Amino acid sequence: MSQQVAYPLPQQAAVLNGDSQSPENQLQKPDCHTSLLENQNSYTGVAQLPVMVAETHQALSIFPRSISMPLPNNNNVGSNQMSSDALSAGGELPGLNSNSSSEVRSATVAKIEHLKNWSISTYKCTKQMISEKLGKSSRTVDTELESQIDLLRDVQRKYLNILRLSRALSSHFHHVVSTQQGLGEAFADLAQKSPELQSEFLCNAETQRSLSRHGEILMAALDFFVSSVNTLVNKTMEDTLLTVKRYEAARIEYDAYRSDLEILLQSPISQSNALADAQRAHDEHKAEFEKLRADVSVKLRFLNENRVKVMHKQLLLFHNAVSAYFSGNQTALEATLKQFNIKMKTGNIAPSSWLEQ
Repeated sequence: MSQQVAYPLPQQAAVLNGDSQSPENQLQKPDCHTSLLENQNSYTGVAQLPVMVAETHQALSIFPRSISMPLPNNNNVGSNQMSSDALSAGGELPGLNSNSSSEVRSATVAKIEHLKNWSISTYKCTKQMISEKLGKSSRTVDTELESQIDLLRDVQRKYLNILRLSRALSSHFHHVVSTQQGLGEAFADLAQKSPELQSEFLCNAETQRSLSRHGEILMAALDFFVSSVNTLVNKTMEDTLLTVKRYEAARIEYDAYRSDLEILLQSPISQSNALADAQRAHDEHKAEFEKLRADVSVKLRFLNENRVKVMHKQLLLFHNAVSAYFSGNQTALEATLKQFNIKMKTGNIAPSSWLEQ
């Protein structure tokens, strides 16, 4: 920091005060600064340089002065600590709605309860399955329904084999038709370039075109047959089998809770609350089991009727189309398509050749 320095003016001070200096004072040369500071009140004409003049002698400051930030208020610190303690203790923020927190809590409790019930049911069903395989527990059996289910699975397995073979026949016959078309085009091209064999090449070209056209009609019939069998096997039968799987799962759950109820009834010491809960669970699973058993019976009956109708139509189509194609009866082949409402693209059918006319 700069200091203010007062420089004395002896002559001006003497003139202003009207006093003359004595030789003794001139001989004695005391410290000017000390004497002037002691008699500062008596001098009125002492010139003092301003602060800005003294500051000109200082070195230039290169670095700016650092400014200290004010300390936070103690009240704010305490409030922050209190809010953090409240959050760590599991408290709620004041901005959150209490209704939303209660809904979240109830949803969490419901999920936990669902997981608990699922775990208990899975344990009981697994125990029941193992006991049935080991012969330590009885199972509920519906002989008539079980035979119908086994018959359905066997029919589906056989129909899947028919579907596989029909797709193979359709694929191979598609290659045959494509080959006949290519062969007819090759014969027609050679007929234009070989005048000496033109009639023979044209005759064979027309024959291959006629066969390929009949093959396209048969291909449409085969595709319709494959599509219908695929819908029957992979959609209608599969839907019924899904219901059967649900029925079998319900049967296992029912037998598991039935076994628990029988054990509680046979035990000499049984609590009334546990017995009431077991009876309630048994009744619920029994109602679900009977409902699914009725659904399976209805679906099996409708599936059998639908299967007979669909396959009667498709087998008749397959027989008429194949026999008409290989006998060369184009009229019967086209009549078969009209009978079963099978539409073909008009661009794929070529006009009749002179051999057919």
